[in-house]
Amino acid sequence: MAKLAGQLVEALDGLLGIPAPLRLQVWDGSIAGPPGAPTLVLRNRRALRRLLWQPGELGLARGYVAGDLDVAPGGDLYELLSVVGRFADLPQIRTLDLGPRGVLGAAGRRALAVALRAGAVGPEPTPPPEEVRKPRGGLHSRGRDRAAISHHYDVGNEFYGLVLGPSMVYSCAYWTPAAKSLEAAQEAKLDLVCRKLGLRPGMRLLDVGCGWGSLLLHAAEHYGVTAVGVSISTEQVALARRRIEEAGLADRVEVRLQDYREITDGPFDAVSSIGMAEHVGSEQYRVYAEGLHRLLVPGGRLLNHQIARRPDHPGEPHRPSPFIDRYVFPDGELSPVGSTVSRLEEAGFEVRDVESLREHYGLTLREWVANLEAHWTDAVRLVGRGRARVWRLYMAASALAFEQNRIGVNQILAVRATAEGPAGLPSTREEWLLRPAAGAPAAVPAATSADTDLGDRRSVR
Repeated sequence: MAKLAGQLVEALDGLLGIPAPLRLQVWDGSIAGPPGAPTLVLRNRRALRRLLWQPGELGLARGYVAGDLDVAPGGDLYELLSVVGRFADLPQIRTLDLGPRGVLGAAGRRALAVALRAGAVGPEPTPPPEEVRKPRGGLHSRGRDRAAISHHYDVGNEFYGLVLGPSMVYSCAYWTPAAKSLEAAQEAKLDLVCRKLGLRPGMRLLDVGCGWGSLLLHAAEHYGVTAVGVSISTEQVALARRRIEEAGLADRVEVRLQDYREITDGPFDAVSSIGMAEHVGSEQYRVYAEGLHRLLVPGGRLLNHQIARRPDHPGEPHRPSPFIDRYVFPDGELSPVGSTVSRLEEAGFEVRDVESLREHYGLTLREWVANLEAHWTDAVRLVGRGRARVWRLYMAASALAFEQNRIGVNQILAVRATAEGPAGLPSTREEWLLRPAAGAPAAVPAATSADTDLGDRRSVR
């Protein structure tokens, strides 16, 4: 069947109702599609069968992870994903029914006939082994959360070192004009968090979801705090403890294998949560927010750094990414930034500042993809080809999602205000972003009363 690619393109365009912006290269050697468009390679009949059983994102992802689908030699993964993403977001494609009922019309029957002649109709292929089976336990129960976190984070610290680089920071970097490398941008982000929290020597910091301990190390070394970090990833905790020991900070920094719901030894002067709240889930977010509020001293600050999704299209239900849920972050949930602000306020926080770092995350992810590609042979040796392909696909697609404003990331600075009202923040952003002078004492909550000789009433300007 020398012209199979042409028949598939014609059948696909008929099924979609508009031309697909892709070229197809099929296992028989034929190529068809719009000239100059990125080329998707179907290496075997199983690739087509995966798409017949799961048309859309999940079928494409399964095919790519398994190696049945690929980018053409010399092609650009970012270009292919960008074209597919923009096409999928067209209103007529978003609302297209590609389920059994949706393909029973004339166009669907023609597409099925082409697949039959190609020998691609048969039982549904087994998903790649990297796909997560349905977790046990109630959604966001402690056991199920541990399993979900382990799937993503306990894949080997050496692998993460290849991707993240020496900083071992797995969240958005901060690309200041002076930051000429990923390492410099990550250090700038850690310092930005410390400055927003107003850290001073003698303060006690809690880092929820502390990863490999990079923020704890920075805060202890440069701001003189004592700190506690918690994570439910066994491999993260093991490496964080080793790094802290090697830095000679074990007397001031503690890392625990502990769920955020199990922390009882407050109060803390400041709390950071960097890239962790996406794992909490809407059902537990009130528990999360109220727990952090309770752990803070009056006047203490929370820095909540969290990925956000765009609000849904009017009249359309929210559809989480099946690829991300089954391969990357099981049970992860994204909310619009406005919903997150409301939940923090409902828990008692006063939100004082929201800063979007959306473009910064696109740059960061491209650096991680470049690191992975530069160390591809080692990555495959460490985690296998399928998981390495999962990471390349998810990070490249995520970079584009941030760049195209389909998702964002925000640092929300919130305060547990004192009962009398004062929050203890300097009056301007410029002031509270200044680095503290060397040896500056710990900040104290604003005074709640003062003796004066003005009687019972002060003048108000």
